[in-house]
Amino acid sequence: MFKSLILASLQNRLIVAGVAFALMVFGVVTVRDMSVDALPDVNRPTVTLMTEAPGLAPEEIEALVSFPIESTMLGLPGVIRVRSASTAGLAIVYVEFDWNTDVFRARQTVTERMDRLGRQLPPGTEVHMGPIQSVMGEILVFTVRSVDTDMMTARELADWVVRPRLMAVSGVTQVLTIGGKVRQYRVTPNVTLMKQADISLNDLQSSLTHFAENSGGGFLNQGNQEYVIRNIGRTNRLEDLRNLVVGQRGRHPILLRQIAEVHFGQQFPRGEAGFMGEPAILVAVKKQPWVDTVSLVRDIEVVISELQRSMPEGIEIGEVLYKQSDFIEASIDNLADAIVEAAVFVTVILFIFLSNVRATVISVIAIPISVLVTLLVLKVMGQSANTMTLGGMAIAIGALVDDAVVDVENVFRRLRENRRLAAPLPVIEVVARASVEVRSGIVYATLIVVLAVVPLFFLSGLEGRLFSALGGAYVLSILASMLTAVTITPVLCYYLLPGLAERPAAEADGRVLAMAKRLNRRVVGWALDNGRSVLFGIGGVALLALALMVALPRVFLPPFNEGPMVVLIESRPGISLVEAGRIARVAENLLLEMPEVRLVGRRTGRAEFDEHVEGVNFSDIYVDFAETDRTRGELRELIRRRLAVLPVRLMLDQPMSHRMGIMLTGGRTSIVVKLFGDDLDKLRSQAEDLRANFAGIPGIRDLSVEAQVRIPQIKVVVDYEWAANLGVTPASVTNALEVLSGGREVSQILEGQRRFDLMLRISDPARRAVTLRDLLIETPNGKVPLGNFAVVEDTDGPNSIYRENGRRRILIQANAEPSEMGAVVGEIEKRLAVAGLPTGYFAVVEGSYKQQEEAARIIALLFGAAVLIVFTLLYNRYQSTALSLVIMANIPLALIGGVFAVWLSGQPLSLASMVGFVALAGISARNGILKVSHFLNLALHEGESFGRHLILRGCDERVAPVAMTTLSTGLALIPLLIGAETPGKEVLHPVAVTIFGGLASAMVMDTVLTPVLFSLVGRARIEELSRTRGAAVEPAADVGGVY
Repeated sequence: MFKSLILASLQNRLIVAGVAFALMVFGVVTVRDMSVDALPDVNRPTVTLMTEAPGLAPEEIEALVSFPIESTMLGLPGVIRVRSASTAGLAIVYVEFDWNTDVFRARQTVTERMDRLGRQLPPGTEVHMGPIQSVMGEILVFTVRSVDTDMMTARELADWVVRPRLMAVSGVTQVLTIGGKVRQYRVTPNVTLMKQADISLNDLQSSLTHFAENSGGGFLNQGNQEYVIRNIGRTNRLEDLRNLVVGQRGRHPILLRQIAEVHFGQQFPRGEAGFMGEPAILVAVKKQPWVDTVSLVRDIEVVISELQRSMPEGIEIGEVLYKQSDFIEASIDNLADAIVEAAVFVTVILFIFLSNVRATVISVIAIPISVLVTLLVLKVMGQSANTMTLGGMAIAIGALVDDAVVDVENVFRRLRENRRLAAPLPVIEVVARASVEVRSGIVYATLIVVLAVVPLFFLSGLEGRLFSALGGAYVLSILASMLTAVTITPVLCYYLLPGLAERPAAEADGRVLAMAKRLNRRVVGWALDNGRSVLFGIGGVALLALALMVALPRVFLPPFNEGPMVVLIESRPGISLVEAGRIARVAENLLLEMPEVRLVGRRTGRAEFDEHVEGVNFSDIYVDFAETDRTRGELRELIRRRLAVLPVRLMLDQPMSHRMGIMLTGGRTSIVVKLFGDDLDKLRSQAEDLRANFAGIPGIRDLSVEAQVRIPQIKVVVDYEWAANLGVTPASVTNALEVLSGGREVSQILEGQRRFDLMLRISDPARRAVTLRDLLIETPNGKVPLGNFAVVEDTDGPNSIYRENGRRRILIQANAEPSEMGAVVGEIEKRLAVAGLPTGYFAVVEGSYKQQEEAARIIALLFGAAVLIVFTLLYNRYQSTALSLVIMANIPLALIGGVFAVWLSGQPLSLASMVGFVALAGISARNGILKVSHFLNLALHEGESFGRHLILRGCDERVAPVAMTTLSTGLALIPLLIGAETPGKEVLHPVAVTIFGGLASAMVMDTVLTPVLFSLVGRARIEELSRTRGAAVEPAADVGGVY
């Protein structure tokens, strides 16, 4: 097939050249509009169900809301985990599906099951399905600040002007606001005055429910005109509300202001925000999956600029605290620069060895064509240009010229030989024969490179989404380069090389190549004379590398360098929002004292509509840094020391990394122990025992138990007997308490398009345990103090309850240094095995380290399968087990260098490093194929007898292609080797380190090992082939498809 393709390309060379040029132009134009993002789609299909039941404690939320929803969702097709969080007044249930589930089908399935809930939920509660969101989460966080306006007005503008305008931007899925004061109309009844006026709670609620309502009066036809009749009762004046008639005493109306205080109040806050140590409103914008983040942020910034111009004086918006597109643009720019720099390195290497511009241009032209073809295919497949896809191409840059280099070198050599013939063949025939001669070996080598990375496509979870994108781009670019080498490269050789081959200077190798060949002859000659020493020496080094690999520390993935850092502060549960905010402001000011810090903003508690249950004791502080020489590790340590004076638990992370960690395990650390059981107190007790047990493990850090603790409660317990004596039902009592103490939204008042709650609730002083006892409750026998038939006491209860797959659970979380991670996890598992948990209680270890272990196991299994497939391919080509093993001996040679490179660079063994080892297996086999194939061709088609001279000549003539392909692939990685913490290179740097080290060791050791092994096993195969083919040997070009 490839022979026909080469011949067809040469016969239609003008068409091929034109198509290639048109493809490059089309590619440049098309990829400019390609979607750009930080990472490929790493969103696990998850449906979030939120239910608000104001006033209910966590125990009631769990029993009445979370549990029925969980039970309904468990067992859905494709569901792998159902998690829930129950806190005061709120339940959030996360239904997580398998990675391959279509998210729209998942949402449809959940919607159908929601219909089964029926009457299982408390009256008045509704389950709301959260929007589809990206795990990248917040793409922009900015401030709304008031210079000389009150924070209630500022929050009103944020909610009713800024938020709706941003929600209208295509691609935005959610806009969250936190901070400021949310205005509401507040009615605070005086129960004593209500008793005196004989106004019941039901009378008051009924009057307020229908306040400020409009109604329709139908249509009126008058003459030839139709009129619409509107009945206007709507008002937003407090004075009108105060004068609302709520009852009648004789002929005198009783007005609301006579029995209640009516005023503007603040909605009970569950969160607040700050910026640079001052109160502020933060607006967080979240995007839909599959949307171009960079373009979306630009659209949002345009809208923010327009909004600022329309804001009243004293309101400032648009001070950006976090912008994800900065990280994306920096990453993409760095990788684009790396690709260009790699191409320059490759060009220089090729020019040094080829010693002429034309041959270099022919080889290098494969890079832009392959990159553009890859991007076009990715665009057609609906994928974005991200750090993984661009990283796959950056790693492949050096290999993209391999096929073309081998072709150009062989064509150039055959043209020189043809020039010395008495009757030279036509140039087109020489180019065709030379191209076909090496094509078979290159095709097999390319297939092996592709097969070697196949394990990446079978990884599951987050790692699968990341590295399958990298592997896909790598494979596409390699295949594109092979297609270029069998079509465009022969055509360019036909046009550009014949004139060079006729020059006298073309007869001699370049200076560098000549030196390389002399050195190679000496080294190979020495190796053939000392074969046993070579084999034992390489075997010893391989054993040393294996031992070193086992001892290397392990991590899941290298950390990203997103720029801003998130400081997670957890105060003691049960703390008030005011106190938690005060502590967070102190932390803000401490951070601002650091000269490296540029911006600080914080969120304390939970924003409305947020899909996470965060108590008011949690604060997230965004910290952005100025230019500094300090490393990320040093900055982390400085922050830890500076905030150590605060009475809080501290965790440091980055925005995207933090969200991905929560998505994977529900925890915030790299080691998560999940303890399951039924009794909350026993769960907490067992978790604390385990924490104390783990505290003695060397190397463990940030050890903590999830904050599921008891917090203060005021409990009202109705005495059924006394209630019956008074003729009152407990349900009517609890309903009255819900309205008076918890508050009830009885109506909404419209101000234009803006809606504000009308809230009925007694005053805060009247809601204390002491005063609640005196609260008058309506009974058939009149109003009676609550304390007469109920016990009102100060007690405690859980702050939150977490469940997973139908069981309550609590987390023990920890971190460890990469070098100690394996030992720490191993010791945790040992101690869990002998912990003696109560019957019905069990623990599992999760976290990024366990994922790394699972992914490593899958890679090892699939890599073994890939090696078997590679062996099958080689055997199919050479029909010899011995020769196939000779070539495959290059794989461990490359792994040796990769292990030593990881060790010397001081890096842990991560999944990124393992991807590098996988890629090495295919790349390293190429050199062996080039040499063994040439040995056979010399013996079968050029009359060389098996022996020392054949091996020396074969190695000599393969110096140029082997050196050029290896050096171009290796040196093209230099841009990725520099700047490990540079955005975009964090994951690719370990891959590059591994491949670079492996290529170096493979090139050096292959120089001596392949000749020695072939000298031991090659004779039998050559003699067998010679007997099979007979004395008459076909021309090399005609059998190029075999060897």
